[in-house]
Amino acid sequence: MRAYFFIRLGQAACLAALLAASPIAATSAAAEPQHGIAMYGRPALPPDFVSLPYVNPDAPKGGRILFGEPGGFDSLNPYILKGTAPWGLGLHTVETLMGRSIDEPFTLYGLLAESVETDEDRTWVEFTLRPEARFSDGSPVTVEDVMWSHETLGTIGHPRYQTAWAKIAKMEQTGERSVRFTFNTADRELALLMGMRPILKKAQWEGKDFAASSLDVPMGSGPYVVDRFEPGRFISFKRNPDYWGKDLAFNKGQNNFDEIRYDYFGDGDIVLQAFTAGETTSQREYNAAKWASQYNFAAVQSGEVVKSEIPNQRPSGITGLVMNTRLPVFADWRVREAMTLAFNFEFINQTMNGGTEPRITSYYSNSVLGMGAGPAEGKVADLLAPFAAELPPGTIEGYALPEGSADRALDRKSHRKAVALLEEAGWTVKDGVLKNAEGAPFEFEILLAAGATETQTVVDIYVEALKNLGIFPRVTVVDSAQYKERTNNYEFGMTWYTRALSLSPGNEQYLYWGAAGVTEPGSRNWMGMNAPAAEAMIESMVESRSQEDFIAATRALDRVLTAGRYVIPVWFSKVSRIAHSAHLHYPERIPLYGDWPGFQPETWWYEE
Repeated sequence: MRAYFFIRLGQAACLAALLAASPIAATSAAAEPQHGIAMYGRPALPPDFVSLPYVNPDAPKGGRILFGEPGGFDSLNPYILKGTAPWGLGLHTVETLMGRSIDEPFTLYGLLAESVETDEDRTWVEFTLRPEARFSDGSPVTVEDVMWSHETLGTIGHPRYQTAWAKIAKMEQTGERSVRFTFNTADRELALLMGMRPILKKAQWEGKDFAASSLDVPMGSGPYVVDRFEPGRFISFKRNPDYWGKDLAFNKGQNNFDEIRYDYFGDGDIVLQAFTAGETTSQREYNAAKWASQYNFAAVQSGEVVKSEIPNQRPSGITGLVMNTRLPVFADWRVREAMTLAFNFEFINQTMNGGTEPRITSYYSNSVLGMGAGPAEGKVADLLAPFAAELPPGTIEGYALPEGSADRALDRKSHRKAVALLEEAGWTVKDGVLKNAEGAPFEFEILLAAGATETQTVVDIYVEALKNLGIFPRVTVVDSAQYKERTNNYEFGMTWYTRALSLSPGNEQYLYWGAAGVTEPGSRNWMGMNAPAAEAMIESMVESRSQEDFIAATRALDRVLTAGRYVIPVWFSKVSRIAHSAHLHYPERIPLYGDWPGFQPETWWYEE
């Protein structure tokens, strides 16, 4: 296994040190152009930095990296609700005004923009474009392109862009290369979000319906261009030798491969088979037991393939089975708690992972932002107090997931608790079937995407357990296109749900948990939660002016989400497991976020 050099700090100490890189008061100086912007304090890197700290600035250029992906794609526009676009299209070919450092909780440095300027209260932000910034066809990136991109994405693009766009009071050109956004809402994150929107070429879309799924390749200004593709089969990106930004300090040591290619296969098992056969060169493994038992093939033993484990310090996020509370059967928290009790995590974890993986205990667990054990205290309690009457039990008092039994599928203690809760909620077993007072059975559908074999195994175990409660769900497996369509429109009772969460949560949380997602298609609020407390906590997060207030608001949100019992959480890993060709290398210095978008393939390189 490849060695790495990394000092893992305690979560609280590490985040505090990074957030406090300079005093919050440092932002009180008069507005002037800066090389970067941080959510709190100042950027860690000075204006004259020569490269990001987690790259190898001397990494050689050349070679290729080949990935295998399950499923397929039928669109080349990743910025709209319709269609399924291939992974990597936006990341490799389209740029933003600012680039994110994954070694800091939330800091951006100039990319298309040479500078960023904002006032103390962040009521506006202004960006000045680099004069040398160019699209892949050699044409300059203009303020007109920037303004068109923001407005188009914010009005007819994917719903993920709409929340921030609604908070813009005015967008105006203030100079030949400068654009200013003025906000109508107190939200300190907006100044950063405006720097993270993809910038597309306006002229390419004249006379075209941007919101329609198509196979037209969006023109960007990024280091790669689309070389070849076959819908549903593969897409290949080649490094642009004329890339305008190749000499920027932000890009030094990045974008090293001549080719990045993604091949698509039927399911995860076939993806692994393709890797073991040498058809791909990098394989990410999420299953600890499989990592231990199935990655000992000849190429690993000979050293041609290397097994790397890359640590991170980011929150666990949430992964598991989400319940759609838009349906009456899941509207009652007692029912959702009963469904959680029926899920014997200890047994399933033993079956799937040999019991090695830790359970997700809350959405922000494994970080200083997590709710922790016990009752809410201090500022967290103060934030939740106005909503006490409407919050489910455990939100303020403290909530912990039930513990099951690793040695047997049915944990009888949890089963008894589940039965009691279901009876309280009006559900009893009659003739072997759980029914309500009117005699209607407890029915719902578990929707799964084709090819997710491990998820299917987890669901199979769970379905058997539910039979003990008189519950017999339908399990429906659909292809990736149908799965996206149905989840976009919340047409399921339960499905597999994953949300990666960062150390700098902000406006995206409205998309994840906001009430608009109850009816608006395409949000990440698959559970259909409508919790005023959650939105109030998000508002407190984005308006926070200090680290202490921000952490308190996030911990309070974590309590609302976790005690809401919307998702039956499974496990997470503190490392990313990547098997790869011995010719592929990554830097010794691992960033704060570990293996996060921006690490592989951006910082990796090929070497004989």
